[in-house]
Order: sequence, then structure tokens, then C-alpha cells
Amino acid sequence: MRVMAQVAMVMALDKCIGCHTCSVTCKQAWTNRAGTEYVWFNNVETRPGQGYPRRYEDQDRWRGGWELNRRGNLKLKSGGRVKKMLGLFASPVQPELDDYYEPWTYDYENLINAPLSDDFPVARPKSLITGEDMKIRWSANWDDNLGGAPEMGHLDPIVEKVRRESEDRIKFEFEKTFAFYLPRICEHCLNPSCMAACPSGAIYKRTEDGIVLVDQDRCRGWRQCVTGCPYKKMYYNHKSGKAEKCTFCYPRIEVGIPTVCAETCVGRLRYIGVFLYDADRVTAAAATPNEQDLYEAQLDLMLDPFDPAVVAAARANDIPEDWLDAARRSPVYMLAKELRVALPLHPEYRTMPMVWYVPPLSPIVDLLQGQGHDGEDPGNLFGAIEALRIPVEYLAELFTAGDTDLVTDVLRRLAAMRSYMRDIALGGEPDESIAAAVGMTGGQIKAMYRLMALAKYDERYVIPSAHLEDAHNLEEIGCSLDVEGGPGMGGQTGVFGEASGRPTPVAVENFAALATRQRGEDPTGNDALGGRVNLLNWDGRGHPEGLFPPSGTSGRNT
Repeated sequence: MRVMAQVAMVMALDKCIGCHTCSVTCKQAWTNRAGTEYVWFNNVETRPGQGYPRRYEDQDRWRGGWELNRRGNLKLKSGGRVKKMLGLFASPVQPELDDYYEPWTYDYENLINAPLSDDFPVARPKSLITGEDMKIRWSANWDDNLGGAPEMGHLDPIVEKVRRESEDRIKFEFEKTFAFYLPRICEHCLNPSCMAACPSGAIYKRTEDGIVLVDQDRCRGWRQCVTGCPYKKMYYNHKSGKAEKCTFCYPRIEVGIPTVCAETCVGRLRYIGVFLYDADRVTAAAATPNEQDLYEAQLDLMLDPFDPAVVAAARANDIPEDWLDAARRSPVYMLAKELRVALPLHPEYRTMPMVWYVPPLSPIVDLLQGQGHDGEDPGNLFGAIEALRIPVEYLAELFTAGDTDLVTDVLRRLAAMRSYMRDIALGGEPDESIAAAVGMTGGQIKAMYRLMALAKYDERYVIPSAHLEDAHNLEEIGCSLDVEGGPGMGGQTGVFGEASGRPTPVAVENFAALATRQRGEDPTGNDALGGRVNLLNWDGRGHPEGLFPPSGTSGRNT
């Protein structure tokens, strides 16, 4: 047993309001520069919907992820070495720019410099690729709030599959049942197909925390990783000619603070934690013959951090004690393994994804209340879950490879939590039969309620910091975004976007140097940053120098 640690995330979809704050802050922190205009490491999709890029889940077309060969062994769906060589320069299974969108800006200068006229000047949309006038036809969140629209919803690949399998009894009525938001980042998989697809070996999985990164020095821009990733979270920087992807904000993780998307989430729907897994069994788990058994196979990889044998094996593999303690307190382990209410996204891709989702129950509650029923009565809730087959089938295609029983079981647990805690909130006695009906105890339901509704900051984010003795292994060469003038930046700007001042190498962000960055001081000796504060990296403790104007000044530029 080779025990390793993995940093993972859980998102509770009932809490997502579709505000895109996570996407905007991620964009500002990581991809606010030339060559990445269309790149969204984090995006929020309305489901049902086409997703980003369009119809990325249609693996019959895009050929992402893994499949089993005749001998039951894993192979890339996009083909082996010969097929990849033939598609190096022209691949028909890679999304084109139209599948993402052509990024644009507006000709604001025309509003100011247009000559005097009887007509109002306009700011025409201009392509950031060609600089020419263009018509806006698609973008990263074009499906926003159109989940139930008949003119768009049928383009969702999952809707197509559900209707094709059950055309005689299912018609498109999602607008009458539900729509929800699905935030997405790179899955940082245990069995990443992007890494296997890379001809130059530039993509690697960090041994200390499982984060998947791109070595910019080794990347040759073949773009086979774009094809190999079934979630289409690998992007090509057309300015630098390199691949880029979500880094799980590893400079922040290394010092024990959450990712930018989690830190700024309005709904507090994201949880970050550590779990232990047996690296020797990953391939066998991903090769499970029945797709609907992949969820259980993935759960079996998550080891019990309280088991003395697991702890001994972890120590033998040099996992630090504070990481073992974090694994015991991990909200990811509790939601996914102990409470079994978090599910992986598309386990049938066989990548063993490490971003998990608690499926939404609110659409069912809203429907019941709209019909005049008590939306939190256990009898009504349990019955509605069984009756509303379309949502359960749709959610099953997303999270359990089509196994509706698993999704129904999760929704029943969430419904039981609502009903059980409603009685307590109204001053009544807790009904233990509600907990027993879903195979739980009252204590487990209270623990789930505590974590999902009341958890404090340090309970939602249990992130052990990296160790100074590992600092030499965490250099900026491993980041998918490099420093100014480096291969990943095109010589344009720095790690934290156009407006963050002269960039500092990512490795300097590690450990105690992060506090220096938060105060606006530059460890490299550049005094031009004095008095500036990087709010994206500020941990909110106290107020660093430069946050407020010096006393005795008006605060105006003179």
C-alpha cells in the first residue's frame, strides 16, 4: 500500500447563485493577460446547458478521457501514439475557437474621439484576436439562466442522451422542473488523461498534494492535452504557444489558505480538504468494468485516516503529521466518504476526478412549495424525489454514470437533513425515524447540518501548509504560468494579472514571504511596490501598511 495525500474540493450546488464571482476573481488572478483572453480556469454553467466549451461532454465527438480495450485495460479514448502523431498538426477532435468564443473588447475610444455629428457614437465590439469588427454570438456564460429554455436546452448532450433513451415517456419539460448552476474547475484527477496524452511529458501530478500542473519548459504546444482532457479544462495560450490550466492556486495552498475561487465565493459553497489514497490501486480502480461501479471504486481509494494501519503506511511514505491531522478533519472526506452526499463529476471518464459535488435539492423543494405543499415535510420530499424522474436521471448522467439509485439516495439524505433539522428549529423533538429511513443516525445528520450550513472558515478549509524542507521542490518552473519574460507569459505581464504591478516569482510567494507580498513590499528589492497591497493574496488579518492613506494627507494625487 503506497499512501499518498490529495488536496480536493467539494461544491454544494444548492448554495450556488450563479453570480460568477469565482470566475471573475480567478480570471483576474491567473488569466488576465495576452493569449488567455478566452481562458476561464473557473466557469459557472447553467444546467441544462451546453457548457464551456460548447458540448464538451460529447465524448463521441471530442474523444476525451479513458476507455477499456478488449483486454480490459485502460487506453486513451483519443487513440495511441500513431493516431496522435497523425493528428499533431491538424486534429479534428479538438475544440475550435468558435466552440469557446472569440474574445472581444469594445471601441471605447470612438466614444471620446468621434467627430461632432447628429448621431450618437457607438463602441463597436472588436475582436481581441484579429482587431476587426465582429458580431458577438457566443461566450463562456452564454447559457446563463437558460437551463429550461426549449430553444437552447435540447443542445445539452446529457438531455440528448436522456431523451434518446426514453423518448417514448420523456419530453423536454426541464423548465417546469429545475435548473441549477454548476461551477467547474480542473478536476486534478488521480488518473489524469491530459498527462497521459502529452507527447512531451510536460504535465505532471505533484507528489506532495496531488495538484496537476504544466511544466512550461517542457511544453511544446502540441495540444494533445486539450484532446485528452474530457472536461476540456486544458487551454492553449496562442501568445506563448504553451498549454495552461487551473493550478488550484497552489501558491496559496502551500501557505494554508484556500484558492481564490473558494475565498471569494459568495455562497460559501466550496470546501477544501485532504484525503489519503492508495496510489497502487488507482489504475485498477479506473479500469473497473462497469461504469456505474466507478463511483464505489473511487470511494474505496479514499483511506480511513483513523485506521492505525493506514497511518503507519502514511508515515512510512513520509506524509507529515499535520497532514495526517488535516486528513482526519477534512470536510472533503466527511462529505464524500463518511456522509456519502458528495459525488464526482462524470466518473465514467475514468480519470478519478477530485472535485466533488453535492447535488441540488432546492429545485424539488421549490416545486413542492409552488404547488402549495410543505416543501420540507419528509413524506412530501421523499415522494417528490421518486416522482420527479427527469431531474434524477439528469443528475445521474452528471455524477454517477447513469445510476439513478445512487443519486436518489443522496437526495433522500439531503431531504432527511432538512426535515430532521426543521423539527428541531421549531422547538420539537427530533424524529429519529427520519434519520433511520435514510440509513443515518441523528448525530450524523447534525454533523452534516453543521458542516453544510454552519461551518466556520477553518472547518470549510482544512489545508495544511507545505514544509520548508520541501521548498526546493516547489519552484516556479513547475507552475503553468511563469514569471515575466518566461515561456508562459509571452513577455507581457506577471503571475497576478495586468494590474498587479511588477511581478514577483511564484516561488517567492511561498511560506513567510507571502506576508511580505501582502504588505505591498517586494522581496526582490523593488521599491516601486511600496505602499501597494495585493488584495487577492491578503489573508484579511489586520491591515497592512499601504491599505489606507498615511495620516495627514488628503488621499489625492497631486
